[in-house]
Amino acid sequence: MTLATGDTVRVRAMIRAIGPPTHPGGWDQQRDAFFSGLGGSGYALGEVELVAQAIPWGPLDAMQRLREAMADRIAAAIPGASGQVAVGVLLGNQTGIAPADMVAFRESGLAHILSVSGLHLAIVIGTIMTLMRWGFALSEHASLHWPTKQLSALIALAVGGFYTVLTGLQVPMLRCFLMACLVTLALLAGRRPFSLRGLSIVATAVILTSPSQVIGASMQMSFSAVLALIAGFEALRPVIQRLRGESRARRIGVELVGLALTSALAGTASMPFGAYHFGRIQLYYIVSNMVAVPLTSFLVMPAGMLALPLMLVDLEWIALIPVNWGIEATLAIARFTASLPAATLDVPHMPGWGLAVLAFGLAWLGLWKTRIRLAGLLAIGIGVASPAMQRAPDILVSGDGRVIAVRTESGVYAQQLRGGSAFTRDSWLHFWADQTARPFPTEGRTAAGTIACTPNTCLLHPVPNAPGALLVRGNGPVEGCAEASVIVSAEPARGLCSRPWPALVDRFTVWRDGPTAIWLEPNGARILTDRADRGARPWVPPPPQPRPRSAPTLPLAPSE
Repeated sequence: MTLATGDTVRVRAMIRAIGPPTHPGGWDQQRDAFFSGLGGSGYALGEVELVAQAIPWGPLDAMQRLREAMADRIAAAIPGASGQVAVGVLLGNQTGIAPADMVAFRESGLAHILSVSGLHLAIVIGTIMTLMRWGFALSEHASLHWPTKQLSALIALAVGGFYTVLTGLQVPMLRCFLMACLVTLALLAGRRPFSLRGLSIVATAVILTSPSQVIGASMQMSFSAVLALIAGFEALRPVIQRLRGESRARRIGVELVGLALTSALAGTASMPFGAYHFGRIQLYYIVSNMVAVPLTSFLVMPAGMLALPLMLVDLEWIALIPVNWGIEATLAIARFTASLPAATLDVPHMPGWGLAVLAFGLAWLGLWKTRIRLAGLLAIGIGVASPAMQRAPDILVSGDGRVIAVRTESGVYAQQLRGGSAFTRDSWLHFWADQTARPFPTEGRTAAGTIACTPNTCLLHPVPNAPGALLVRGNGPVEGCAEASVIVSAEPARGLCSRPWPALVDRFTVWRDGPTAIWLEPNGARILTDRADRGARPWVPPPPQPRPRSAPTLPLAPSE
């Protein structure tokens, strides 16, 4: 059955509320859902039944139908994995790309090629403007009497606007299109098209119109990359000019240097923000981008642009042949780079203040033009080193209590009960920059002696010279209360220890306050709950209320 945008369907599904962060300070899915207008998430339990077909009305509906039809035509002309990647590169629809290929693109530093963004829009506008300049040059009258450069820029901007709407009006594309509008305005006014002033205007417009985007990875990475490119090439322009020469070899060398600088500047500037949001960095991004970006810029995107109008006469397959060549080469590069040793590295979580200091240093380095700009390197260094200045929590407890983990010098140990979230466990491993989680021993001590277990409890001593924590995991007698500053349990555990009671994190506390982080310090346990960390926000659900202990007395129905 074929479904189209706007169709009314019926399906049996499991819908659940958006969950809180996996740990205090983690990715806030509820905040993203709030600003996206989503009320829940889930999965289908049966087949989808078409109730009514939608009647397209309005330009946006028609554009979405056109986008879906183009995606089907591209996938039919380029079968297999390459076709789905081509749909993602040209139209921004990534749903058909195999998970293994998505991982390869992420770990090779080429994920930005799959996301329709500034690179794609710049290629479209640049290609159209170049073609129009060549076309006007064929006419002597147009070349002598018309403002061909300005006309070419306006036509290219119009095509870029159409492409922005065609790809779904995604926020990164809207930001880039706004930047393209400023560049075109600068060309019409005879000013420099690329400047930090234009970037600041676009940033101000985004902050005023969509402030929630400021804390997102997309805006942070894209603006940092553009800032580094503008400031970097402005500072290195004298050096690049000296490298230029009359010989073809020198010109080719300068182009290669430019490609390497583009990958290095954009990738290095956006890397800290990617590390903050995703907990990993890619080591070979410069080399992979030096090969893949030219393929996308000079083969895939121009041929793909030619394929779109050829669809009107059913000849798109002619242009999609070189698209397939470029996509297969890009796929091979991504897979090869991702397979290299240490292609990605997990990095410790950077605190929020560290990211703010780093962003300030990057802006300072990019905005100033004198030697005072070098002071930004100090702020960047402090931001990069900030993970070492803030100790990560020693124990984490999930929002349902079914996953409990402790970080020790010898690695991470985790208790994952039936129904416990593997996503939560993996998120914690990324947060702690570790690879695997070991189960708690059934009985006895670990090799380092930081964990001592009986069938019912585990005494955790991950921090030397600090009181431990007592993990309760059974219904038998509890031992070790005197040595513990906090009790951790997946089930209700109040009253298991005699007075003075240690601090308690159990099924009831996480039900009320959400995921919990625990630091074991010499003067006791420091506990931070998700509710205390996020505070009262529109997207944070109110505290749950306990059910009444007794049912209310209801009047009996009158008898006949």
